[in-house]
This record gives sequence, C-alpha cells and structure tokens, in this order.
Amino acid sequence: MSLNLEQYVAEFSAQNINGEHLLQLDGSKLKALGVTSSQDRALVKKKLKEMKVSLEKARKAQEKMEKQREKLRKKEQEQLQRKSKKPEKTSSDATEGTNEQ
Repeated sequence: MSLNLEQYVAEFSAQNINGEHLLQLDGSKLKALGVTSSQDRALVKKKLKEMKVSLEKARKAQEKMEKQREKLRKKEQEQLQRKSKKPEKTSSDATEGTNEQ
C-alpha cells in the first residue's frame, strides 16, 4: 500500500503471501500473482531488494552483538576462574608466620 499498489493486496492475501513469502518472489512469480505491469513489478522487486539488504545488515549486526556478548562472557568466566585459583591467606597462615619469628 505504501507503494500505491493497493490493487494487488486482495490477490496477495488470497494467495497467503506474507513477509517471508514476499521476499522469495521474483518477476515471474509476481506476474503469476497478477502484477501485470512491468513498472509495478520493477518497483516491487526494487523494494524487495532494499528489504533484503536491510535484513542482511540487521542479521550481521545481530551476529556481531552476539559475538561481543560471548567474548565478554568468556572474559568474565576467565576472571572468575583466576580469582578462584588464587590462594587466599587465611588467619592460620598469618599466625604461623608470627610463630616462626
């Protein structure tokens, strides 16, 4: 509708074309859905291409964020492991040191 192609809404709805299906459409499939105007098909294909590019960018950004989170989790885990491995001086250790003097 934002592309002023309302005349195709009924056929797309009747064929259960949702967002996922829409991204899979090419020129011949659009023609089969009743998009007979080559200008309309070109417009739809152009917008679909823009959407795919946008989705790919969003997917890559999401992957980057997940990698950063995983890296941060690993770093925090390593710090916790180092802290747990450090021997802590107990009060008995301190007393033994004074007894030796």
